[in-house]
Amino acid sequence: MDTKLDSPLSLRKKKSVLGLLAISPLLILFCWCGARAIKARISRPQIIFVLGGDQQREKDAAQLALYNPDLPIWVSSGSPGNYVRKIFRHAGVNLNRLHLDNQAEDTLENFTTLVDQFKARKINNVYLVTSSSHMTRAYLIGEIVFGSRGIVMRPVFVQTNDKGDYPIKSIRDVLRAIWWLSTGSTGHRWFKT
Repeated sequence: MDTKLDSPLSLRKKKSVLGLLAISPLLILFCWCGARAIKARISRPQIIFVLGGDQQREKDAAQLALYNPDLPIWVSSGSPGNYVRKIFRHAGVNLNRLHLDNQAEDTLENFTTLVDQFKARKINNVYLVTSSSHMTRAYLIGEIVFGSRGIVMRPVFVQTNDKGDYPIKSIRDVLRAIWWLSTGSTGHRWFKT
């Protein structure tokens, strides 16, 4: 009976290959995220995209608009329209640049209701304006939803004193975003925010 034992070199090779296979998905994800981050920095944003829900976001977006006078501004489900227009008018922003969209009922829908419209307008890079306490969740969702259409984001943090979103909300909304990619449904009625 011939039982051949693996040599130490052969065992090391097998462990190395298995280790490489185990971390390959992480390496691919890291490279993909890195390439998207580089693309976001190299190309210039084409619009200012504001996630509604806080007046300070709209005020900071108005200031950003002054520094970027050629960019359109999209506010997704923000303050009442007349109030938003007043903020931008008071800041000196031409209201012809302002687009108000009130379809979204939550953060995920801020992205899903506009992603195809942005893509149809050939928008590939956006300033993403939201509260610092909300940015992690918003950015994760945006990476999935906007990323699925090749749109990159450059975050613009609005400073707040909020403690931030609970991690479970981020996990839930990332799963909902993946669900949306698969089905076209946000699952909003099952996952009330």
